[in-house]
Amino acid sequence: MQEIKKLNVKVPQAYLDFMNQIFEIEKKISYLSEENSISRNINKIKGLLEEEFFKSASTLGFSYHNPLGEDYSETRTDCEATIAGEGTENLEIIEVIKPIIYISYYEFDKIMKSIVQPAVVIVKTRNI
Repeated sequence: MQEIKKLNVKVPQAYLDFMNQIFEIEKKISYLSEENSISRNINKIKGLLEEEFFKSASTLGFSYHNPLGEDYSETRTDCEATIAGEGTENLEIIEVIKPIIYISYYEFDKIMKSIVQPAVVIVKTRNI
């Protein structure tokens, strides 16, 4: 299992911009009725990012996570949130502007993950 650490890793902004664009395309195709063929291509690109493109002796690659629908609290460090509405309790992520981006690397023969970009999200009190 991969362990997630909070490290200060400097990643070129172009890499983050590229990952954010892939995320945006993935969000947009979810609205299409015939998304399967495009989704397959996006998944192949994500696989290359995770396993091939940025691989080096110490780095494995990049991945991202869409936290849409997840719970949010002020103690959560992997998201930067704007609260929509009045309430500040029982919050849910209702929109993701940028995903959480991770870099995977080896440390003492273990695969580790570090957040290189926290998600930018909008949260709202969950409707019960």
